[in-house]
Amino acid sequence: MYSKIFLKPKKEESLKRFHLWVFSGAVDRIDHQVEEGDIAEVYDAAGNYLATGHCQIGSIAVRVLSFNREKIDHAFWKKRLTAAYKLRQNLSLIKKEENNTYRLVHGEGDLLPGLIIDIYGNTAVMQAHSVGMHIAAEEIAAALSEIMSDEIQNIYYKSETTLPFKAEPDAENCYLKGKSSDNIVIENGLKFKIDWEKGQKTGFFIDQRENRSLLERYSDGRSVLNMFCYTGGFSVYALRGNAKSVHSVDSSAKAIDLTDKNVQLNFPENIAHQSFVEDAFKYLDAMDNTYDLIILDPPAFAKHKDSLRNALNGYRKLNAKAFEKIQPGGILFTFSCSQAVDKQQFRLAVFTAATQSGRNVRILHQLTQSADHPINIYHPEGEYLKGLVLYVE
Repeated sequence: MYSKIFLKPKKEESLKRFHLWVFSGAVDRIDHQVEEGDIAEVYDAAGNYLATGHCQIGSIAVRVLSFNREKIDHAFWKKRLTAAYKLRQNLSLIKKEENNTYRLVHGEGDLLPGLIIDIYGNTAVMQAHSVGMHIAAEEIAAALSEIMSDEIQNIYYKSETTLPFKAEPDAENCYLKGKSSDNIVIENGLKFKIDWEKGQKTGFFIDQRENRSLLERYSDGRSVLNMFCYTGGFSVYALRGNAKSVHSVDSSAKAIDLTDKNVQLNFPENIAHQSFVEDAFKYLDAMDNTYDLIILDPPAFAKHKDSLRNALNGYRKLNAKAFEKIQPGGILFTFSCSQAVDKQQFRLAVFTAATQSGRNVRILHQLTQSADHPINIYHPEGEYLKGLVLYVE
């Protein structure tokens, strides 16, 4: 039915531990030529079946879809999507008046490596990070429509910039179902305008939902600086938390415009908020010591291992500047969304920055992504978001 990929001797152990990637160095031979995105079965050197998955070019040769010999068809997609939907139901994220935005599929965390689906009200935004998922997009959309027929009227496919560049796939951002301009969603009772057609990722960083709620609890009476604000999520939560003042900073004028609109959506008469189009490091260098709550949520400094050293240096410099400027008794929310940077490496970079500042710093919380971005216990690489909440004396 499918092509067969045979591994070198003793290279099957990771699959036996249910890891979802087969690396190219483990492959011995293929029974006949496969194209990127093809489905293939993986066997050990003795010819024993191990898994079925999507083939791809690069260091990861196969992304595993199943450890059972089964056909990858409409029924398979429907089964996987149903399981993901039930998980979000159990998280009480579906059909709640105070929250109609959540991640339905989180790649390996939902046993669908290479696929992201975010729900914004009655619109699903689907994103493929592998050619295999790109090829199956129409079939996945059909299965999604069946499962969520009462809730989803529109499906927007957004993969022009997420597919592997080596494959040169023909991907065009488009609606696979319906079309919507109703892009106001609700998260924890707050309204946000989402630009899923032109915005970053799928339009909003849903992975920070629970961390934004935590920030709200610490905001009362504080002067808040939200660096790399993008759509202003942390800013809006800080305002609801009764912050004395909130300043939002981003180098993108479009991001600041969206931040201002989101503030107006929720607090039209608020005068505590100001926004600035400015480079983060320049703003931190020039600012005075007025802030006692700072959020550092930069874009990924390292998308690949070869840029790890520069990324860690960037995190160190960024946090060192925050430690230098934050008021005594201040609270720092600091994050890394770089998958190539693990928790210990990020923590060491922040530790080094704290040491340079000479200030007494204590960890209040260690943060990760929201629960609708689950981490497959057999695939720890899925824990990409790292965060610390720090008390600075």
